[in-house]
Amino acid sequence: MTAETSVPEVSEALLVRRASSGDVAAFEALYRRNSGKVYAVCLRMTGDRQKAEDCTQEAFVQAWRRIGTFQGRSAFSTWLHRIAVNQVLSMQRKDARRPGFLEIVEERTEEPDKARRPRDGGLQMDLEGAIRSLPDGARNVFVLLAVHGYSHEEAANMLGVAVGTCKAQLHRARRLLAQRLDQ
Repeated sequence: MTAETSVPEVSEALLVRRASSGDVAAFEALYRRNSGKVYAVCLRMTGDRQKAEDCTQEAFVQAWRRIGTFQGRSAFSTWLHRIAVNQVLSMQRKDARRPGFLEIVEERTEEPDKARRPRDGGLQMDLEGAIRSLPDGARNVFVLLAVHGYSHEEAANMLGVAVGTCKAQLHRARRLLAQRLDQ
C-alpha cells in the first residue's frame, strides 16, 4: 500500500482552509488536483504551450497570494479558472500591444500539400488547429462554453463581457470553425 492510497481523501474545502492559513502542503494538494484542468483552459485559450504554461504558473502564484480572499461562494476550481482566464486575457492584451514583425517563422521543409494533410490525429488535429486560429475573443468564448461547459453567464463574467457579446462570439466561433474545417 502506497502513502497516497493510505491517506484518506481530504475535502477541497478543508484544503482551502488549510492553505489560507499558510499550509503549503495543502496548497500543493490543491495544485495537484487542479493544475491539469487549469493548463487545459490556458492551452486552448492561448493555442501555445509555452504561453499556457506561463499563464498556469502565474494563475497558481496569484491563487496562493489571494487564497485568503476566497469566500467559498463557488467551487475553488471555478475561482481558480477565473484567475487563469484573467491571466490569459492579460497576456493577450500585452501581446496585442507588441509589434508582430519580430515573430520567428519556422522554416518549412515539407511540400505544401503534405503540410495540409492531417497526420496521426486526423480530425482532432484539424479541430485543434482551427480552434487555435480563431480570433482571441471567439476562441476564448468557444473554449469556455463548448470545451469546458461553462454557461453563457459564467463565461461572460469570467471574460468581463456582456452575455450578448458572449453569445455573439460563440456564434462567430462556430461559423469560423465550420468554414475552416470545410476547407
